[in-house]
Amino acid sequence: MKRIYINIVFIFALSLCVNVNAQDFKDLDTSPHDIVYFRTNKISPPTIKVLYGRPKKNGREIFGEVIPYGKIWRVGANEATEVVFYQDVVFGGTQVKAGTYVLYAIPHKNEWTLILSSQIDVWETSEYEKKYDVARITAKVSKAEFLEAFSIGFKDKGKHVNMVLAWDTTRITTPIKIIL
Repeated sequence: MKRIYINIVFIFALSLCVNVNAQDFKDLDTSPHDIVYFRTNKISPPTIKVLYGRPKKNGREIFGEVIPYGKIWRVGANEATEVVFYQDVVFGGTQVKAGTYVLYAIPHKNEWTLILSSQIDVWETSEYEKKYDVARITAKVSKAEFLEAFSIGFKDKGKHVNMVLAWDTTRITTPIKIIL
């Protein structure tokens, strides 16, 4: 009898733990964060790391509506996108020291302004201040296959690498040269 009582108490306690844990996760982020690395080869340490939120299109008109043209965007969702350069680089023509930066963009229909800011650990664009800009470059817009979730990737070009921002059918490509 005592053993049955202990089992009932244990099952009841376990069910409370499951309910508490389920409640802890009811408000999970709908735009989870992702990390992408660029390495010069599969066994080398990373050269570039990008941490970013991955919002989804969900049937919405993204550029020009959800993300207005001509206004600063944090590039992704939630916390601002962070780019870590493990060594000095030339980012779209501007020399940038190794370090961690926030990536912002000002989208337009045919080209975007990409901004690297030294002000890190920020949320959205309300904290953006131009005085922290390290690089401001212009990148052309191209079209490609549809992507539901915002994504960032790298295309290796030998001594150069292209960072590609992709969402819906929009692509923005930025050349990065690793300074050795």
